[in-house]
Amino acid sequence: MTATRPERESGAPYEQDPAYGDAGAFEAAVDRMDDPLNDPLPGRQHPSPWFRSGETPQPPEQPSATESSPYDSSPYDSSAYEMSYESSSYGSSYTEPEREPEPYAEPEPEPEPSPAYDVSVPVAVPVSVPVSDTLPVDDETVGLRTSDTRKAAETGKAAETGTAAETEAEERPVGEGRAARRRAAQQAARRGGGGGGRRRRTPGAAGPAAATSAAKPDGKPLSRVEARRAERARRPSPAVVASRAVGELFISVGVLMLLFVTYQLWWTNVRAGQEAGSEASRIQENWANGKRKPGAFEPGQGFAIMHIPRLDVVVPVAEGIDKERVLDRGMVGHYAEGALKTAMPDAKKGNFAVAGHRNTHGEPFRYVNQLEKGDQIVVETQDKYYVYAMQSILPQTSPSNTGVIAPIPKGSGFSEPGRYITLTTCTPEFTSTYRMIVWGKMVEERPRSKGKPDALVR
Repeated sequence: MTATRPERESGAPYEQDPAYGDAGAFEAAVDRMDDPLNDPLPGRQHPSPWFRSGETPQPPEQPSATESSPYDSSPYDSSAYEMSYESSSYGSSYTEPEREPEPYAEPEPEPEPSPAYDVSVPVAVPVSVPVSDTLPVDDETVGLRTSDTRKAAETGKAAETGTAAETEAEERPVGEGRAARRRAAQQAARRGGGGGGRRRRTPGAAGPAAATSAAKPDGKPLSRVEARRAERARRPSPAVVASRAVGELFISVGVLMLLFVTYQLWWTNVRAGQEAGSEASRIQENWANGKRKPGAFEPGQGFAIMHIPRLDVVVPVAEGIDKERVLDRGMVGHYAEGALKTAMPDAKKGNFAVAGHRNTHGEPFRYVNQLEKGDQIVVETQDKYYVYAMQSILPQTSPSNTGVIAPIPKGSGFSEPGRYITLTTCTPEFTSTYRMIVWGKMVEERPRSKGKPDALVR
């Protein structure tokens, strides 16, 4: 609240107020004050225009208590506020600076008028897009929403979250480890508005493609029960599982059989050829060193070498017909045990009978069925060469027919004792059901000192 003037507070007349001294002191003090609307420059003073020179201002009359006006009714004198610019301090000290003439600038050409509007040219008209199609639906600003609409919105958000997570997983370098994948999954879950845990998948869904396919024809998502039924329907039946297991078993057995056949038909021949070659070399070394003498030999011991020039066969002959120690090692075995014992090549009379494989394990008698009458079979020992000429062949007989290796072989065509040779092998090929028999008769006995027979020289 504004305080009243001093004379009002004291109640004494204005001229007699002791606080202001002599009469006219207040007006003089006001005269010395600067005009806030016409502040002179520093160092220059001029009387306030509020009071006219030579006149003693009088205080304005105060309105009575019964008559009060918000405006001053005294006439306005504008002469007190008029002031010549030239007579002022600003006009006397200011001089306008000389300006250089500006260079002449050519006027800019007027723009060409725009062509008239062509109606034939199609004009793109903006199409208003509903706000609901461009802006996401906010639950806080939408008043009424059905349960189906809310579920559809939540499903869309979940699909977007899953798609973003899988896209980020695809773009992630291969070298990142489990910790990096876990952090990426947590960040994708936080962006989707969910918690930091793992996102639960709908039963039967294995990704965005499965989630899209796991829906009804009308586009609505499947319920949990329907999703479980769909998952069970996609699972293979027990019959399908059993057929798959049987198929895998057959494939495994087939592979094993193929390996076994490869072993029998190829690898056994390789191994038997190596062993037979080593045994023939050892026999020849013993002959050269004089360590081997004619006489009885131990089972499995090699004592001679058989040559069949027509078939290009050179194979060692060992004592006995044991499968593992003799026949499977690629050698030819001499029948020399029990009731099957036969004569040696140096015997004056008798039948020198031998056995050998027709298939696998060196197969020395593979092509004995191709021998013709008169083809020579040579048995080389330490002292002599025994040369036999092929006489006859029995294509097939029972394995129990031991008469074919008798001193006078049955079915050979020989009728009297002599010096014979008998070759026995299995038939048909790759089986041991029957036996094939080939017979020959000695035609020459040649000492080693006289050199090789003609059959080996050719």
